[in-house]
Amino acid sequence: MPIKVIISVTNDLSFDQRVDKVCSTLHSMGFDVTLIGRLLPNSKDLERNYKTKRIKLLFTKGALFYAFFNIRLFFVLLFSKVDVYHANDLDTLLANYLASKIRRKKLVYDSHEYFLGVPEIQGRFAKKVWTKIEHFIFPKLNYVFTVNQSIADLYKEDYGKELSIIRNLPLKKFITKSKTREELNIPLDKTIVILQGAGINVDRGAEELLEAIALSDQFVLYIVGNGDVLSQLKERANQKDLKNKVVFVGRLPYKEMMQYTLNADVGVTLDKDTNINYRFSLPNKIFDYMKAGIPVLASNLVEVANIVNHYKVGVVINDHSPTTILNGLKEIIKNKETAETFSNNGKAAIEQLNWETEVNSMKSIYKKIT
Repeated sequence: MPIKVIISVTNDLSFDQRVDKVCSTLHSMGFDVTLIGRLLPNSKDLERNYKTKRIKLLFTKGALFYAFFNIRLFFVLLFSKVDVYHANDLDTLLANYLASKIRRKKLVYDSHEYFLGVPEIQGRFAKKVWTKIEHFIFPKLNYVFTVNQSIADLYKEDYGKELSIIRNLPLKKFITKSKTREELNIPLDKTIVILQGAGINVDRGAEELLEAIALSDQFVLYIVGNGDVLSQLKERANQKDLKNKVVFVGRLPYKEMMQYTLNADVGVTLDKDTNINYRFSLPNKIFDYMKAGIPVLASNLVEVANIVNHYKVGVVINDHSPTTILNGLKEIIKNKETAETFSNNGKAAIEQLNWETEVNSMKSIYKKIT
């Protein structure tokens, strides 16, 4: 009988590429994998090579959502056939921890970010609750990994634990450009800038990026994803100086999203150093841009700048003024040779920076505990 692993997240499973890659990897290793998340009114049908389950709740956000999700998740986990529980982020950890203790099963924890540093919970009662949960459980965990060295160092400082590192790198497999600019209604006579991602939120530089695009008629910006500042961005994009310069595509499945990335000229990642979680973030969009062979314009965050500068795949800027952003874009495309060098370096780097190589540490953990 294959070893049964239940992996849980609080999202609706549709767009979480890291978790999908984890599940697919474990499935390929012979594990019987079930991924559990939540059901939303607009959740898309899933076609996966592993089992999935979505929990339907009355609440979709806030304290009541997290409370009821963990209660429902706990009972699902408690009464499921399972050998290993695998929790993703602090918002699923309590249910997994309690079930693992009662059932005396192994627990693996994947921290996608420094959860207590996310801006949404700062200065609120919610942070006190999450802090108590983390401080209660984290010291008892034996199998933990996270997304980069900076976050691992923070957890080591907090709890004295050495964490394994599994960056959210793309699959090495080449993605074919199957759609042209004409088919995607992308202008042929403009330089296309893309901002992709599921978290286009406050302090991620999108507002300043629009102001930079407004200063020039050379660029058209494509925003492929969603986030809490989209309504504000759309309102700004309707003004005269941005007419026909910003296109909102919305959230797409990975392969569809990458068609836009493959047809772009520059990819941007402009998170600000406004909180500890953003400061040490390493967005997977950077690696998607590199895989697509487009240069990267990035803000000067430690993990991001290390990648961009070490592999020479783009330009790092030191502030978020619209002029600085615009100058960064112009520097990247100022001559064909520069852009081609960044592009070629990115493609070459993916030979090293890929999921197939990176995931070996997770495979080692699972071989150890099973």
